[in-house]
Amino acid sequence: MVNNNSIFVVSTPIGNLKDITLRALEVLNQVDFIICEDTRTTVNLIKHYEISKPLISLNAVNEERKADSIIEKIKNGSSCALVSDSGTPTISDPGSRLISLAIQEGIKVVPVPGASALIAALSISGTPSNEFLFVGFLPNKKGRQKKLSELQKINCTIIFYESVHRIEKLIGELCEFFPNRYVHVFRELTKMFEEVWRGKPYELKSQLAEKKIKGEFIVIISPVNNSNILHSSLE
Repeated sequence: MVNNNSIFVVSTPIGNLKDITLRALEVLNQVDFIICEDTRTTVNLIKHYEISKPLISLNAVNEERKADSIIEKIKNGSSCALVSDSGTPTISDPGSRLISLAIQEGIKVVPVPGASALIAALSISGTPSNEFLFVGFLPNKKGRQKKLSELQKINCTIIFYESVHRIEKLIGELCEFFPNRYVHVFRELTKMFEEVWRGKPYELKSQLAEKKIKGEFIVIISPVNNSNILHSSLE
């Protein structure tokens, strides 16, 4: 049952629409409104499951401006679901400010777990998952080289998100900063054109040069000791 004066943080599919939980569908059907990153994306999901609820957009541009009014709605007795375009909300996505304000106001925040691109990629990487560092998206320009230099000193599994516009740039940077680490590149996980590429950065650079690159990417760098094991086993 969905209680009033609550925010439900609902994970949605990262690609395949079947990757949604029964509980997520129940919550989306019962809340008063749905907060989403892009209404055009979320409407496809709720139409597919024949859910009819008001949608309110909350993104990186308008979150600071809209968060207070959403909190007022909830304090006045409404319940809502927070979703992102795909996967688990607030993980390299908008919503953290809203959740922080809700906690300050004593509003109940309820997780409805499900798909996560980060965890999906890690689960099929073969790299150690007992300790990993999730970086999210690297800075576009300022501070990018400094960040990579800092990460170079860390010997654990490192996970990035990257866009189609910068994936080739990132692989080139990995050739410089992580030349001997084993790298996994995941494209469009759970979707029709899902692909996985694995190898040392210079090997991936030549592979990507032959591809028509589209979609969203997750990049995982193996620790040094695991890199040696993976590389020898796949040669």
